[in-house]
Amino acid sequence: MERPSFERIYMDLAFQLARRSTCSRLNVGTVITSKDYRKVLAVGYNGNASGLANNCDSSEVGNCGCLHSEENAVINCDSHRFMEKIVFVTHLPCVMCAKRLINLGGVLKIFYANDYRSPDSIGVLTQVGISVVRLDQLVRPPELGAN
Repeated sequence: MERPSFERIYMDLAFQLARRSTCSRLNVGTVITSKDYRKVLAVGYNGNASGLANNCDSSEVGNCGCLHSEENAVINCDSHRFMEKIVFVTHLPCVMCAKRLINLGGVLKIFYANDYRSPDSIGVLTQVGISVVRLDQLVRPPELGAN
């Protein structure tokens, strides 16, 4: 058995978290780790706010009312801004989530597995020095099934 990389392990975790999503359109998961991969700092998946019904507010694409997984991970992350972080997301973040990750502070790199509607966030992230890497080999890991 091949020893998996940390990148593989955390992307697999992001896909597992996406299974908790309550969004009817797209299931997304996020993991934020320390730079050395030794600590999971926060996790998130997309869905409605805590305490509200576990479904979308609307069926309109882009306006379903669900919080994005990156947004939930940022909310859950209580590490200092200066702590260097690596982010793993099942899908490329949208522009607004890219901005949230920028404001989290310390994000060095974002790994993602699947494209999102628009690639515009890549320009936003690289503009501030955050590296964005697509892990093609991790798209829909067979042992985890479809996302």
